[in-house]
Amino acid sequence: MRKSSPILPGVGHRPGAGKRATVLHLFDRFAGGATRHAGSPTAFVLAVGVVVAWALTGPMFGYSETWQLVINTGTTIVTFLMVFLIQQSQNKDAVAVHLKLNELLASHREASNMLVSIEDLDEEELRQLVSFYRQLAELADKEDGIKTSHSLDEARENHAAKRDARASRRHPSEAPADGAPSAPASPASAAP
Repeated sequence: MRKSSPILPGVGHRPGAGKRATVLHLFDRFAGGATRHAGSPTAFVLAVGVVVAWALTGPMFGYSETWQLVINTGTTIVTFLMVFLIQQSQNKDAVAVHLKLNELLASHREASNMLVSIEDLDEEELRQLVSFYRQLAELADKEDGIKTSHSLDEARENHAAKRDARASRRHPSEAPADGAPSAPASPASAAP
């Protein structure tokens, strides 16, 4: 049974893209089917059978260069074509996973929307995010351990609020232990 595509609001087909969309859809279905079948036990047994048959014909052809060229050429062509089919399937799977994660981020009230589509960031921006999350881990470790959770937008404000609450419970003459100012950081400063 063929699955139908979900109808998404604001997502439509471009005019004039009918024939191209059909070709892409057919290629996508072919690539998905080919990679599923290529990874099956039947395909493996078939490939082993071809290699065994080739090896058994060696004495018949005197182990000639032509005999060796047959297997080399055949495996090279199959490998070359399978690279494109497997890459197509991996690209599709990666996009699907990113969309599912984006949906989870978008649907969770306290999740940071800044993380939606971070796969489009360059390497330097990703490094900044990694650095920021390391800082969050350090904050959580200082507070109540790694089970303390912060969203990207509110982490520093939560930390400052907790520090202020601890400071207000102490004697008024004591300063905060880490010597940092107790004013909450703005959401813009929390972003990497």
